[in-house]
Amino acid sequence: MLAQVAAALPADVRGNVIIIGSLAAGYHFFSGDGGRAIRTKDVDCLFSPHSKAIAAAAEVADQLIRADWKLREGPDWSQPGKTDDEEKDLPMVRLRPPGEAAASWFLELLSAPPAFDPGAPGKNLRRVETSIGHFAICSFAFLALAEWRPLDTAHGVRIARPEMMALANLLHHPAIGAALIAGTDWNRSNKDLGRVLALAYLAIQRDRRDGTAEFDAWAERMWRALQDKFGGHAPQLAARAGAGMSALLASPADLNQALRIANLGLLASMDVSLEAFRATGARFMVEVIDELEQFVQ
Repeated sequence: MLAQVAAALPADVRGNVIIIGSLAAGYHFFSGDGGRAIRTKDVDCLFSPHSKAIAAAAEVADQLIRADWKLREGPDWSQPGKTDDEEKDLPMVRLRPPGEAAASWFLELLSAPPAFDPGAPGKNLRRVETSIGHFAICSFAFLALAEWRPLDTAHGVRIARPEMMALANLLHHPAIGAALIAGTDWNRSNKDLGRVLALAYLAIQRDRRDGTAEFDAWAERMWRALQDKFGGHAPQLAARAGAGMSALLASPADLNQALRIANLGLLASMDVSLEAFRATGARFMVEVIDELEQFVQ
C-alpha cells in the first residue's frame, strides 16, 4: 500500500507528504515481517508544511483523478462540491485506487495545522479547488506533532513517529467523549486512546525482540516535540497528556471496547489479551506519562 501511494504521488510534492495512522504504524513495526499484518480502510496523507498544503493537495488530487482514482462511494463523498458551498459542507478528498484494490481502502488528504492557538477550534477546514470541483481538507491542532522528525521510508515518503501519533491522540482526548464513529457503536475516544496502547504494545514487543530501547525514549521525545511545536504551551499540554488514558484504564467497559477495536485493526495479527493490554497501560502511565510530567516540574 505504501509503495502504491508513493508511486501515485507527483514527484515534486512527495517531499511534502507524511503518512500517518495505521499504515505508518504498520510500516514502522511490521515492514519486512511477512507474518504480521494490519487491517485499515483509509490511508491518511498529511501535507506539510501548512503553507503548502492546499497547493499540494490540489495537485495530488488532480493527478490521481487523471490516473483513474475514484471518489469514495457514498452519499456524503461521491460528488465534488461547488464554488458557493461553504467549507463545512464540502466533501473531503477521499480517493480509491484503480484496479482490484479499489474495494479495500481509500486515500484521505489532510493538512498540517497552522500555528497553535489554544483558543482556536481543534479542527480546521480549508477549501481545495480541483479540476472536477471543490473539496475540503481538514487539519487537527495536535497533528503538528506528526511533523516532528518524521521517519524516512524506502518509498520516498515519510511516516510519522509512533510516539508522536500516540501523543497527538492523547492530547486530542483528555476525557472519554460521547462521539461515536459513524456507522458503528465505537466510541471515538476509545478507538484513539486504544491506538495509543496498541502503539506502546508494539514498541515494547519490538524492544524485547530486537534488544532496542525505543519505548524508553518516548517521554523525552514527547517533551522535546511539545517544546518545538507548541513553545510556551508545552508544560500545560504535558501536564494533561495522561488524563484521557487514566479515564480509559479506570473504565472496564471502555478499555474492553478499545482492545476490541485495536485487535480488529493495528493488532489484527496478534490478538492481544485484555491482561496484556491493561499491563501495557499500567507501564505506559509510569514510564511515559509520569516521566513526561516530571519534565514540567
